[in-house]
Amino acid sequence: MKIALMNEFSQAAKNPIIVEQLNTVAAKEGHSVFNVGMKNDDDHRLTYIHLGIIAGILLNSGAVDFVVAGCGTGQGALMSLNAHPGVTCGYCIDPSDAYLFAQINNGNALALSFAKGFGWGADLNIQYMFEKAFSGVKGQGYPPERKASQVANAGILNSVKTAIAKNYLEALNAIDEELILTAIGGEVFQKCFFENAKDEKLIAFVKQKLQTV
Repeated sequence: MKIALMNEFSQAAKNPIIVEQLNTVAAKEGHSVFNVGMKNDDDHRLTYIHLGIIAGILLNSGAVDFVVAGCGTGQGALMSLNAHPGVTCGYCIDPSDAYLFAQINNGNALALSFAKGFGWGADLNIQYMFEKAFSGVKGQGYPPERKASQVANAGILNSVKTAIAKNYLEALNAIDEELILTAIGGEVFQKCFFENAKDEKLIAFVKQKLQTV
């Protein structure tokens, strides 16, 4: 599995803590991590709005399989990511959240709080959340006897989102261009995207936008 980590500007200082814990878990499970920013306060500046755009492009292009995003409370990142087609993001503040989201909702993104409640032992809580999110088989249901209805409902929700969403390229072109250019302007994002993206139309879209800069 390819996992992208991203956080908005107010939590840039937390990035080294988060990526260390994510890499620790990912290495055990054979997953790859792409730290697409912000790595520090001097990195390409991103708001939680940009995180949604980045997550949508990376997931819909097949550049990554899963996104871990975060902001101060996690709520902004949650709303921003879920605004995009092809992104099913859950809110996670403790390991049981991560486990239940993986087993019941089986989505492809998590939004974490990197400020609220981020105190003593936060690194351990983060590590345990990643262990529950990325270890074992997902979509097994909880409790197990409810698996059938949970799997069915997760699929129905995805189909509803697909039905009400615009064509993704049309939607991206409808977004303010400055937001798009900021979202795709980071070197770490571009490296992850161009080395791993599979959707030729999205690749062409990103290339065309970058040529306007």
